[in-house]
Amino acid sequence: MFGNGYARELAVTARLRDAIAAKGKSATPLRATARLQTLAKVADVEGHLGSTQGLLNEDVIDIFNEIADLLDISGANPFRIRAYRNAARTISAMTEDLRSFLTRGCDPADLPGIGRDLAGKIQEIADTGTCALLRQVRDEVPGQGAALMKLAGLGPRRVRALQRELHIASVDDLGRAAREHRVRLLKGFGARSEQRLLQAIQAQMDRNRRFNVDVAVRTAAPLMQHLRENAKIAAMTVAGSLRRGRDTVGDLDIVATSAVPRTVIRALTAYPMAQTVLSAGVTRASVMLSNGMQVDLRVVPAADYGAAMVYLTGSKAHNLALRQLAQSMGLKINEYGVFRGRSKIAGQDEASVYAAVGLPWIPPELREDTGEIQAARDGRLPRLVGREDIKGDLHIHTRDSDGLASLEEMVQAAGKLGLQYLAITDHSPRMGMTHGLGAQRLAVQAERIDALNGVGGMPWILKSVEVDILEDGSLDLPDTVLGRLDLVVGAIHSHFDLSPAKQTARILRAIDHPHFSILAHPSGRLLGERDGCRFDVPRVMTALAERGCFVEANSQPSRLDLWDSACRMAREHGVLVSIASDAHRVADLDNLPLGLTQARRGWLEADDVLNARELPELRRLLRRTM
Repeated sequence: MFGNGYARELAVTARLRDAIAAKGKSATPLRATARLQTLAKVADVEGHLGSTQGLLNEDVIDIFNEIADLLDISGANPFRIRAYRNAARTISAMTEDLRSFLTRGCDPADLPGIGRDLAGKIQEIADTGTCALLRQVRDEVPGQGAALMKLAGLGPRRVRALQRELHIASVDDLGRAAREHRVRLLKGFGARSEQRLLQAIQAQMDRNRRFNVDVAVRTAAPLMQHLRENAKIAAMTVAGSLRRGRDTVGDLDIVATSAVPRTVIRALTAYPMAQTVLSAGVTRASVMLSNGMQVDLRVVPAADYGAAMVYLTGSKAHNLALRQLAQSMGLKINEYGVFRGRSKIAGQDEASVYAAVGLPWIPPELREDTGEIQAARDGRLPRLVGREDIKGDLHIHTRDSDGLASLEEMVQAAGKLGLQYLAITDHSPRMGMTHGLGAQRLAVQAERIDALNGVGGMPWILKSVEVDILEDGSLDLPDTVLGRLDLVVGAIHSHFDLSPAKQTARILRAIDHPHFSILAHPSGRLLGERDGCRFDVPRVMTALAERGCFVEANSQPSRLDLWDSACRMAREHGVLVSIASDAHRVADLDNLPLGLTQARRGWLEADDVLNARELPELRRLLRRTM
């Protein structure tokens, strides 16, 4: 995951910051932020994410999201709630730490969706660590209202009812009431709702032990920078589930090689974000960071580095299968190397470890013991899709609905990333909070798209919409509107609790619509917040294949939906996958590598990906669905 271009990229970032400083107030912080993001995604996120003195971003995101939740419970103005949620999303998309951003004299009010009032609150959080408004709304909403809101199946009205009728003040209170069968007595709940709440509480307890991949990336990057700047390191890699591209990460495993291991251990234990030193030996150390994530560091000799990377990257199941293969050949594999008797025959790099047992190097994303070792033995490993294969992005929002950038800004940003085309997929009207587009506003947007396409010199813009799939499977816009578009992206945004049979029937009816093109974020899951809806995935894939439609691998870090095994199922059914950013701001375009990683974990090659096609072939494929 962490490449060797650290010094080069850090120098680029330094020059960029110097240029911004030289321009003073006239510089556009958003452009700087966007450039920083392109330097620091999952493939190479080591060094240039700003200060290591404290992740102010995480504090602001948590505070703004909690304010939004509490305002929602108290029945505040929906646009005020939306402002705080959008601000949290904007900050979550930044790769530079806000503390560094403020130190350089940049104004948060220049960031998309951050007005003067919110900018003041960001400065207040930077100065004091908290926000007066948060204390105020906490006083106005009894108990742990924000924590209750995070449980699947609980919205603001239900939380108010629980607080008013049962005096529920915390998740523990709710669990106790549900186990005592008091929740089912409330109007609007029932025995089924009560059981689901108990399941949601248990699921939340399980999820609290893991972090979304974007949080892990933002945590790892400044830590790696700190270690490189304060220790004598020859090579270093983040291993474990983050390197394998899992959508959630339990802890960070770092393997390094150094001629002076004690300098690496000291650097880790002295890291400003290290809240507790769990252990510190000669070549190993573990710390607990202030955000609750544990870091385990192993410093190994250069001759063992490859073997240690294989061992610490995992998965456990993959490593076990690898060891069994070695044993069948009279060899032994462990974290120190590959041995024949007492003689070490490999271990300096990963390729040598795999070669010792007759295998080509296996990409980390495939190391889950799901057939990769046999495929490697048979010469059938896929040539996994890469960033260079992606030609466009087929799910992008603008401020015409709930985005934070204009149509023109999104197109220009896509061009700077080298994309050849993009689809503008603002929401349909059903979801009121998204300010969705009806027939008239879609027509106006289409005229603007035609005008921009006529100018040239930019990515080609496809006309589209993210249309709601309603409870009965019908679509939120009429055929007369949908038929005028280049493609239609259909998505579920409500009624997640339908039975699997009803949810499947709902999706199948939507797919059968004559103007349906792509099924977006199929399960509707929000990692750490909401489980996905349940439906018959093979049956839906079969229907997509029969209709010539496509399925989306959504790159938003809170979604990463399609999940990896479903990506593989799509491939097996011959359904092309659209790897899409679901961008709501310029910075979100840089989420594409996260969706790409899910696709790679699903064994997808470029031929399996819809937006790996050149524009003429893409348009030919889309016409089959319209």
